[in-house]
Amino acid sequence: MKKDNGMDKESEITTYDKNGNLNEGVEILSLDSIVPNPNQPRKKFDENLLEELAVSIKNYGIIQPIIVCPMGEGKYQIVAGERRYRASKKAGLTTIPVIKKYYTSKEIKEISLIENLQRQDLNPIEEAQAYRALIDEFGFTQEQLADKLGKSRPVVTNSLRLLSLNPVVIDMVINGRISAGHARCLTSIKDYVVQHTYALACCDKQLSVRQLELMVRNYLKSDDEKDKAKKAAIPELTIELKDLANIMQRKFGTKVNAVGNNNKGRIYIDYYSTADLDRIYEILEKIN
Repeated sequence: MKKDNGMDKESEITTYDKNGNLNEGVEILSLDSIVPNPNQPRKKFDENLLEELAVSIKNYGIIQPIIVCPMGEGKYQIVAGERRYRASKKAGLTTIPVIKKYYTSKEIKEISLIENLQRQDLNPIEEAQAYRALIDEFGFTQEQLADKLGKSRPVVTNSLRLLSLNPVVIDMVINGRISAGHARCLTSIKDYVVQHTYALACCDKQLSVRQLELMVRNYLKSDDEKDKAKKAAIPELTIELKDLANIMQRKFGTKVNAVGNNNKGRIYIDYYSTADLDRIYEILEKIN
């Protein structure tokens, strides 16, 4: 039996023995009778990798059967192996080797989530969503989930934090425009507009995670005692000036402070690096 050269690394189980006989417990089913798991945590499949696997399947066949669960009426739901199922369809196959397992719908979802998490090829958001589903639906604590998956609790906690991001920023992570490391930096910023602005700066300026960490740290840094004392001696801003400073802060994605009254004063726009200054300059250019 030829091997698949690592194209499908999910296990070492083979479909046929050395004499070409179907291994015990393996059945051949029509692809039309197989239905994907609607709770599959991986929502985005790399088309290039699927094409590569399809070529391998054309050359060597399915090396490892997929796992399915009977649903009745001649249909079987995928428990594990959707990538192989999709690639088989691309390869033009009409049948696929399977191993039948009998699970409840709840067990199918739990097994599917854990199996995919252990493969470690989900994108960061899919991974975080799978953690959240296991916690919400199966009652795991973060510590229990970490133990079950053989991961540290901080890994699970930091992953879950990504789900608090601006949905637009979450899409940027899914599409690979910013890394999980950049995204974790942005979770410290609660303002969605500022989050998005900094995420765009990461793309435009090709900022490293360390550069972004510095920008975020400076953005969040509280004023020292001297500044607090100085502010205490300054009359409170009018509502109009406060609103103007807030609008500018959202527009520029950085701290904006105003001093004075409606007749006279100053407005300060903070920046924390050359890249940050360039970003603010570009915003002003667009306004012009």
